Amino acid sequence: MAIDKALTQMPVGIEEMAQQMMGEPDIEIEIEDPESVAIRADGLEIEIEPGEADEDFYANLAEEIDPSELDTLGSDLLEDIKTDMGSRKEWEDTYKQGLTLLGLKYEERTEPWNGACGVFHPMITEAVVRFQSETIMETFPAQGPVKTKIIGKQTKEKDEAAQRVKEDMNYELTERMPEFRSEHERMLWNLPATGSAFKKVYYDPSQQRQMSVFVPAEDVIISYGASAIETAERVTHRMYKTKNEIRKLQVAGFYRDIDLGDPPKQKNEIQERKDKETGISSLNDDRYILYEMHVNLDLAGYEDEDDGEPTGIALPYVVTVMEGTGEIIAIRRNFYEDDETKQKRNHFVHYVYIPGFGVYGFGLFHLIGGFAKSATSIIRQLVDAGTLSNLPGGLKSRGLRIKGDDTPIAPGEFRDVDVGSGAIRDNILPLPYKEPSQTLYNLLNTIVDEGRRFAATADMKISDMSAQAPVGTTLALLERMLKVMSAVQARVHYAFKQELKLLAAIIRDYTDDSYDYEPEDGQPRAKASDYNMVEVIPVSDPNAATMSQRIVQYQAVLQLSQQAPQVYDIPALHRQMLEVLGIKNVAKLVPSIDDEKPTDPLSENMNMLRLKPVKAFMYQDHNAHITAHTNMIQDPSIQAMVGQSPMATQIMAAAQAHIAEHLAYAYRRQVQDAIGVPLPHPDEKLPEQAEVELSRMVAEGSQIVLAQHQSEAAQAQAQEQMQDPIMQVEMQKLGLQQAEIQRKAAKDQMDAELKAQQMQTDAQLKAGELMLKAEMAGMKQEEAEARFDLESARTGIDIAKSHSTLRLNKSKTKGGSKQ
Repeated sequence: MAIDKALTQMPVGIEEMAQQMMGEPDIEIEIEDPESVAIRADGLEIEIEPGEADEDFYANLAEEIDPSELDTLGSDLLEDIKTDMGSRKEWEDTYKQGLTLLGLKYEERTEPWNGACGVFHPMITEAVVRFQSETIMETFPAQGPVKTKIIGKQTKEKDEAAQRVKEDMNYELTERMPEFRSEHERMLWNLPATGSAFKKVYYDPSQQRQMSVFVPAEDVIISYGASAIETAERVTHRMYKTKNEIRKLQVAGFYRDIDLGDPPKQKNEIQERKDKETGISSLNDDRYILYEMHVNLDLAGYEDEDDGEPTGIALPYVVTVMEGTGEIIAIRRNFYEDDETKQKRNHFVHYVYIPGFGVYGFGLFHLIGGFAKSATSIIRQLVDAGTLSNLPGGLKSRGLRIKGDDTPIAPGEFRDVDVGSGAIRDNILPLPYKEPSQTLYNLLNTIVDEGRRFAATADMKISDMSAQAPVGTTLALLERMLKVMSAVQARVHYAFKQELKLLAAIIRDYTDDSYDYEPEDGQPRAKASDYNMVEVIPVSDPNAATMSQRIVQYQAVLQLSQQAPQVYDIPALHRQMLEVLGIKNVAKLVPSIDDEKPTDPLSENMNMLRLKPVKAFMYQDHNAHITAHTNMIQDPSIQAMVGQSPMATQIMAAAQAHIAEHLAYAYRRQVQDAIGVPLPHPDEKLPEQAEVELSRMVAEGSQIVLAQHQSEAAQAQAQEQMQDPIMQVEMQKLGLQQAEIQRKAAKDQMDAELKAQQMQTDAQLKAGELMLKAEMAGMKQEEAEARFDLESARTGIDIAKSHSTLRLNKSKTKGGSKQ
């Protein structure tokens, strides 16, 4: 198809003018193919071919590989499967024999006579039923089988994410996956009997959700020499699908669209034995057998490369092969696209009862199958012996005739007998059948006890325990009896944890960060990022196999807590004990401090008086809280009322403990203010170097706080002393003494000054007299003598002044020393 008009429409006339000015020819655009465009202009041709779409990494590679190569690969893989099945032939034989020992179907016997006892001893069945019942209650309680554990530092955000993930996972397993519990119980039935059971975890596009289905051990074929399913070279899942199921997957593009033909007539011997024991007959089984192989292959065209060169390393693939025809209907990569190491993705979880020599575990068929077979044989002998003893047979003479020979004689019935000759006893000879043997019965009990003890199903006799026995002794006996079962439960716990991890990964990958589900409590559904913050683990306890064992453990802890109650968190201990007992609404019965919300000081005072939990938070005004709490406990009316309560000691202890909690936070804030650096959360784990540096900073800050507190304490002590009456009297006395000393010093100073003035006056008078004498004695002599005397007088005056000054200084010095 040709397009004549231009790509950009211009007004009429302008287009021709533009072409004349530009000298450009007309552009012809021809679409030859809806997926390609050819543009031609003046001999220039531009072809736009559609770019190749990015290859789907998880696409079915069988659609691209040459059919002849697929046929060759399919034949080779089927040969490998037959080899792997042949390597476990003995294991399958034991499996088939063990199915008979379950005794799920009564055996009609014709030997040694018709109607002989066909009962089976339920030793293995009892152990299987008990294990299934105990384990399903441990791993799948009513509230859900999942709990969460925070990865790394615990924060408020992670706590909320953990709660959302826990609720989301439990909702998925209990509501959206209705088959999960039944599949889990089927697995728990098969596990103890056969020793191995498998779960397959995958995303089902038809269901639009994750799946976890039970796969019997006989349908999981593992290559010889493998020690674990995770590292096996080949793992094959034998699947049974109807034609309609396969067709759905073909239409969805999951399998190649090929002619299926007729289903094969090959039968699974183990499945046939199961059908026989359960009374089910497969008269018209039209299902196809598919082998889904998780195998490492080096496919041509999809080789592993290093710097553009093939390395020859086989990569993980999932290959689906049809039984009988050997047609490969799917090949898909079995590693993540962004995984540079190309590690195999694991879709199977292997539950093991007792690990053995190979990859398959040992079950009760292997461990106590001989005990069960012997017990069955003995119990049949005892029943048959009792039958023969109660209804004995014998010999009679040919001439003896008894009417109604074919019917046994009923109680109180007499029959007519035609005796040929002699007495009746002479014509009848009963065979000497014995009563059931007591020795054989004792042997049966011994075999049963040994088998039950080995299978960990023997019950401890309460009469063997003393009523005054310590809890530790009871716990030790329980642990000894349940040692085997505890180890099995720990292995189940570990495998169940791996299964939950696979399910959580699928849920995370198919969940976005938007909330689209609101549970009943209003909490939003978990986001994809929430699953990266927490680890999903089972609620089961790997350290205790039964409820009785856990109860005894907690009883032992309660006894220890009575000896040192200050060491234990008693409310938390009681909460855990109630949870073990299965009590509902434990948080309401025993409130926890961790559940407390920040409250005002008055509400905290009320809670302390009512002995309810109280908790301090880091951001609170701790000084205000301490003041309010201290005022309450010092209030006389409160003290009087609390003193009459039998719980007075507990109330005061709770108040003091809460005040100490606020005091600790307040001191922490003071040290933080002193160093000027925000401190990490008290529960935060620090690197070694960071902890060392922080310790030094805290030491400096605490020194500053100590100096401040010492200064404040000294000032407070001085103020307190000033307010003391005795100290006030002493201070008044000291003031009076100082005033008296000052008065005496002033008086001494005045006396010294007056004396100095008197001495100066006397010297002046004496000098006048001498001058008069000099005048009278003669002018020269008298003048000389007068001058001499005048100098002497002056000297005396200076000496007097010196004495007066010295005395005054001594008086002042004496007054100061007294002061």
